[in-house]
Amino acid sequence: MKHIWLLDNSLRVDVYYDGGDSDFSDNVCVSFREVASADEKIFRVDETNIYLTPAQANQLALALIQAAKHSMGMQSAEINIDDPS
Repeated sequence: MKHIWLLDNSLRVDVYYDGGDSDFSDNVCVSFREVASADEKIFRVDETNIYLTPAQANQLALALIQAAKHSMGMQSAEINIDDPS
């Protein structure tokens, strides 16, 4: 798994399928781990996990792609994030 570092390398984001939670529909994990000082933290704890269903994960991914394309000046590249199928 490749770590994504944000906020001047103080926030690590990992996204992965959690096979241990395969019995649950929300088994795609977005994990946030902060290595910042207490006065700079955005989360209350060092590690926070959010579990998503595959449809929610796809919707989030498409929203990020759409925002990135707009940021790069590709406004005409619309993606339907309401229907991730």
